[in-house]
Amino acid sequence: MVDSHVLSRLVLVMVACALTACVFPRSADSPVHTFVLTTEEADGRSVPPLPRGAAQGVLLVGVPQAAAGFEQPRMAYLQRPSEVNYYAAHFWVDAPSRMLAPLLIRALELSGYWRVVVPMPSALRADHQLDVSGLVVQQEFLQKPSQSRVRLRVQLTDLKTQRVMGARSFDRLEPAPSEDAYGGVLAANRAMSAVLTAVNDWIAGCLRETGKEVC
Repeated sequence: MVDSHVLSRLVLVMVACALTACVFPRSADSPVHTFVLTTEEADGRSVPPLPRGAAQGVLLVGVPQAAAGFEQPRMAYLQRPSEVNYYAAHFWVDAPSRMLAPLLIRALELSGYWRVVVPMPSALRADHQLDVSGLVVQQEFLQKPSQSRVRLRVQLTDLKTQRVMGARSFDRLEPAPSEDAYGGVLAANRAMSAVLTAVNDWIAGCLRETGKEVC
């Protein structure tokens, strides 16, 4: 017959093992993978140069805002329209909206249209402000090959006159080279490069058409 003290200790050991399994659910067979959202030098070099003397002063860049469901580092994917899922063991190193900020500033700086590009908040007095909202980064398995989508909306404001110069949505799909999370990351990076170049194109048009109500 089993001693009651031995039985109690055995129960405690089993409970401890169960709790450990809950705290550390992943094994070496299912490691966590983390990825960085980057670009292929979305530098706006395809944009025609502004007329001489037309370069602007200081551009203030607002904190990019994500669309609902995309404010986190979890990597999103779709297997059918409107149903967002998340990879279990694959994550961005940070929320895509926070990773976008330095990429956007870098692309704007390389465009050559601004004397200075600064992120918000800043004590520097700015001439224009660019705001980004509704950022979506997701892999879509709605066809083969799967595709990664980057979608966002930008608004350019003339701070001197408090006039909204224009607002526009950008949406880009790029095919994934493989049907997994890593393929989605590579496609998302290409899509982000294309979107940032398109944003620079659009800004250049706004700066040329300052006489219009909206660009």
